[in-house]
Amino acid sequence: MSNFNLNQFSLTGKVALVTGASYGIGFAIASAYANAGATIVFNDINHELVDKGLKAYQENGIQAHGYVCDVTDEEAVNHMIHKIENDVGVIDILVNNAGIIKRIPMCDMSADDFRKVIDVDLNAPFILSKAVIPSMIKKGHGKIINICSMMSELGRETVSAYAAAKGGLKMLTRNIASEYGEFNIQCNGIGPGYIATPQTAPLRELQEDGSRHPFDQFIISKTPAARWGNPEDLMGPAIFLASDASDFVNGHVLYVDGGILAYIGKQPQ
Repeated sequence: MSNFNLNQFSLTGKVALVTGASYGIGFAIASAYANAGATIVFNDINHELVDKGLKAYQENGIQAHGYVCDVTDEEAVNHMIHKIENDVGVIDILVNNAGIIKRIPMCDMSADDFRKVIDVDLNAPFILSKAVIPSMIKKGHGKIINICSMMSELGRETVSAYAAAKGGLKMLTRNIASEYGEFNIQCNGIGPGYIATPQTAPLRELQEDGSRHPFDQFIISKTPAARWGNPEDLMGPAIFLASDASDFVNGHVLYVDGGILAYIGKQPQ
């Protein structure tokens, strides 16, 4: 039996595409990959966001490659993947991070809004994965990481489309693993818990009387760790699933949630 080598966690020489990684969770994961030695490629929906992302990476000492691409447009995705392969190299690691949420009660939600969420959160990972798998097969290895959610397992008010998409993404993850595992392609998911990002900042602001926001109280009470997660909490798990250290891990969703899914909650006093 060979000894374990920490170099198995190195991403040196790998090309990583993280979708929607101009900021937030995607930016944190891409930054971790860069620090582990990978060359970073990312996309976003418009030039403004791509430029914002390029500036943020540069400020962090990372030379990233940014592309404008709508991940729901199969032709545009295929064009981007072809361009990345020519400009940077074959993609070794794909992180399907781009996503949207529309918080609308189900009976108030239009079918069009439902479809938009499904399109970005489920159809796009299918389109991206399909675009990179042929080159991964030729190269003899590949890692696909889908950003799932606790809503891959749980329901909650106003997120019917998001939960449906993320539940579907969990099963797409398992199916990619099933269909392409024999080609040394591993497809796994990361299910973040409630993460402290600029988007969730209003939910964490103190009230006028100094008390926590009601939703903030709710999350803290439901999380054994008794805190929100930080984007940095996702870095280690993301590196593990992108590295050679996870070569026999396939079809798994790693929940990084501070223990929420394991916890029934406190008994009322």
